[in-house]
Amino acid sequence: MANIQTLDPSASPLDYYGWELRRQREAHGLKQGQLGEIIFCTGSLICQIETTKKVPTRDFSERVDAALGTDGTFSRLIGLVLRSQLPTWFQPYAEMEAKASYISTYQAQVVYGLLQTEEYARAVLGVEDRSKVDEMAAARMERQRILKRDQPPALWVILDEAALLRDIGGRDVMRWQLAHLLSFQDNPWVQVQVLPFRTGQHAGMMGSFNLLRFDDDPDLFYMDGYDQGHMTANPDVIKERSVGYARLQASALSPEDSAKLITRVMEERYATQHRTEEC
Repeated sequence: MANIQTLDPSASPLDYYGWELRRQREAHGLKQGQLGEIIFCTGSLICQIETTKKVPTRDFSERVDAALGTDGTFSRLIGLVLRSQLPTWFQPYAEMEAKASYISTYQAQVVYGLLQTEEYARAVLGVEDRSKVDEMAAARMERQRILKRDQPPALWVILDEAALLRDIGGRDVMRWQLAHLLSFQDNPWVQVQVLPFRTGQHAGMMGSFNLLRFDDDPDLFYMDGYDQGHMTANPDVIKERSVGYARLQASALSPEDSAKLITRVMEERYATQHRTEEC
């Protein structure tokens, strides 16, 4: 007799997802291979997801809902599943980020996570450990869904010029990442400014930080650490960092001039091919 792994649905969102997928599949009288044929994947993948050896994607979840008529159950669960793949110390910030009505961020080295392409995110996340890069990248892409809501948060991003010049993932990845930044020019809820090198010393020299504002809750300040994050609602900290952010905005290029700089860097530094001199 086959040894069927027993799952505890209360252990984690991923365990619950696998348990519910098996329950719904069996309730419809389908074997793993049969469900796989219906949603265009292998029975092995169904098995891996049911036993928590593989993290599902949003596309997979939507196809399962359509095939089993589960009224969006798995499409709703997938957000919790992917958020659970984020580092434990980062999850509280991600939860607050999803509730924020206004997000302002200064990024000293890389593009802010909500504006990263998947390829760029994979390159950043895979620097130290590639074993979970698929799950981590999927979780980062899931965070970005807040920008597609009917009422998205207002997002103001200040990028240090270094973030444009640091080659992450190779020329193609960087070119598409910068093009992605430019795609937000006509978005009324997203503003991108670049802090140029010529600014010299500035209010963000202590490192990247985020400020979150809410409709009904106190403002929050967040700063990344190497393996942990620091988040506080201390009014004195909020006031100090808000003034610092205003100074960064004043020192940065305008959104229009920032777009021109991004375009120039994209075309000159990350062109498909470098020009060769003719003899």
